[in-house]
Amino acid sequence: MSPLFLELHRIDPGALAREAALGLLAQPAAVSPKFFYDALGSRLFEAITALDEYYPTRTEAAIFERHGAAIAAAVHARLGPRPVIIEPGAGSCRKAASLFGVLRPRRFVALDISVDYLREALRALQPAHPALALVGVGLDFSARLALPPEALGTDAGPSLVFYPGSSIGNFAPEQALRLLREARALSQGGALLIGVDRVKAIPVLEAAYDDALGVTAAFNLNLLRHLNRVLGSNFRLDDWRHVAFYDAAASRIEMHLEARLATTVHWPGGERRFAAGERLLTEHSYKWTPEAFDALLHDAGYRSCQHCSDDAGWFSVVLAA
Repeated sequence: MSPLFLELHRIDPGALAREAALGLLAQPAAVSPKFFYDALGSRLFEAITALDEYYPTRTEAAIFERHGAAIAAAVHARLGPRPVIIEPGAGSCRKAASLFGVLRPRRFVALDISVDYLREALRALQPAHPALALVGVGLDFSARLALPPEALGTDAGPSLVFYPGSSIGNFAPEQALRLLREARALSQGGALLIGVDRVKAIPVLEAAYDDALGVTAAFNLNLLRHLNRVLGSNFRLDDWRHVAFYDAAASRIEMHLEARLATTVHWPGGERRFAAGERLLTEHSYKWTPEAFDALLHDAGYRSCQHCSDDAGWFSVVLAA
């Protein structure tokens, strides 16, 4: 087999530039985290997941290693022995691929806004799984999580939506609720397997978003390079620094880029003056207690929620049906 690719996300350079400009002109300035993910941004994020400070990836992987057989048994009891797996924000597809042995899917549908990166990932994955139907979908699922029938195949039925890595934290609670409802509809009566980062000690949280090697800082600053291409702006990376901190009242990490000096950023048809110390918000990452996330899932229409966690209680993998 060869992977099937569907590019549902047609990049409209004008619309993307307008979205970026509106974010820069807002008070305070803020842009969507999707601007992280050009080809270099996707690779930098993969590097982040290997850092000592970035506990979510290895903690989640340990949970799957410890509880994978039980999770697979629950999935098979719900969906049958060869489920369809749908992964929003699939990136390198490594997390889903690590579970193919126990989940035994007949079709894997990978969604990502970074189409070229996804295409490379699936082409590299296919030789190791020659009998598995692989489908790549270029999609900005932050706008709407939905797929055409050809992505799911004629025998799809109830499916497993797989959303690992605590990416649900990038959505404010009301946005997360909408996404979870759309995931429930997409699964057609199936199930959701999702990674959720928990509230924990502030030093642990902040180190995960501000590592000693500066990889997260490079990831954040690369957003400015991406904006320069998208918007035709003239950000100078040396004029900015990475800032990350935990807001306990809002239960979220905030990532910003802070102007080192007074600067004016120009782009065709607009400009924004930044004072020294003024910040551009690039990401929120919400952290959840198990009780609060269960309540969110119930609001989204899920009625059965099984939690698996590590011994320290830092991270949850939740199977919701």
